Amino acid sequence: MTPPLNPDSLPGLGVLEQTPIILERLVALASDEQLAWKPAPQRWSISEVLAHLADVEAPGFRERIEKMARERLPRLAYYDQEAKAAAGEYSRGAAREHLKHFCHERDRSVSWLRYQPASLAAAEGEHERFGRITAAHLMNEWAFHDLGHIRQIAELLRARAFYPHMGPFQALYQIHP
Repeated sequence: MTPPLNPDSLPGLGVLEQTPIILERLVALASDEQLAWKPAPQRWSISEVLAHLADVEAPGFRERIEKMARERLPRLAYYDQEAKAAAGEYSRGAAREHLKHFCHERDRSVSWLRYQPASLAAAEGEHERFGRITAAHLMNEWAFHDLGHIRQIAELLRARAFYPHMGPFQALYQIHP
């Protein structure tokens, strides 16, 4: 595990702090059509990715860490994003509203995390699917999750906003949004 830049903070906290800023800047570049575009029926649009990020923030990450801070070896429920997507929970609403909700929830998360000791990283929980995990495992997964969705949103935006208009330069790229 790579140590955090600030040894007194939890792993990944810097990424968690920057994610809303990055997403706000990417979304500001996109039209409503680009935000709603899906490259294939089974793939997510930018709007759906933002809905997922807003939805998973508390139950998938913050509430689990809080529980690990409060309790000794708490039981942590599995978060089934595939079931939520299949039920259409991510396809309702507007991208910018999802982003606003995500930013609000992330602010709550980061505000709490900033005041937690680095020793919280050693706290353990019993995950319903993965067994015993530490808060450090979850913090690293949280930052990894953020970066994956930032990359996904950037790829969707570049595939819809720029690739169709590149003319012969399309031959230089293979895209898989």
